[in-house]
Amino acid sequence: MLDDGREALVVDPGAPGPVEIALDARSLALAGILVTHHHPDHVAGVDALRPRLRGPVFGPANECIPEPFERLAEGDEVKLLGLAFRVLDVPGHTAGHIAYYTDAAPGAPILFCGDTLFSGGCGRLFEGTPAQMHTSLAKLAALPGTTRVCCAHEYTLANLKFAREVEPGNQALLDYEAWCLRERGMQRATLPSSIARERAVNPFLRCAEPSVMQRARAQGATGDTPVDVLAALRQWKNTYR
Repeated sequence: MLDDGREALVVDPGAPGPVEIALDARSLALAGILVTHHHPDHVAGVDALRPRLRGPVFGPANECIPEPFERLAEGDEVKLLGLAFRVLDVPGHTAGHIAYYTDAAPGAPILFCGDTLFSGGCGRLFEGTPAQMHTSLAKLAALPGTTRVCCAHEYTLANLKFAREVEPGNQALLDYEAWCLRERGMQRATLPSSIARERAVNPFLRCAEPSVMQRARAQGATGDTPVDVLAALRQWKNTYR
């Protein structure tokens, strides 16, 4: 949720309860809902929140989102809370997944990326291809390094455990994992991350790094292109415990 002290926008409400509690605690009106993709844990709260909603529900044009909603695709713009959010097509996790980016937020740019990019990881390829996911992640990695990465789930520690298997000698990764462990130990969130941090620690954004390529080959990568490397890493991560 993002607010300006009077109104709030909510991203991917999987359940209405936490949203309603947050709105009531700060006496905020619900100005709009942004949806990144169709999975139930991102849309199940939409209809229950409609009675409080003063603006539209926005979502990906080519996915099944609870109606009515305004359909969006790459190049569209959403204006909420005095901010203009640029829509990015980022398929891979689902076929029509989108993200929302604004460089006008106070403090630093903000990216709402759903399940495409996580801190230290990326989403499973339920509907898309490795090539699509690589293109989507490259698009996000090209955003300014100061961009706050507001992903939909905090899988950070599990992702970093895997990332350490891929790049055990990555000092930036080791330092970040230590920081995250301290934060979680104090019951604090590790999110948002930043694009600069993810470039430094996230193996799925580092598929052209020699160390990452070497580990991907050991896991059966069929070639040395970034797409080959991402495909091997994603398959490895799917079964990693």
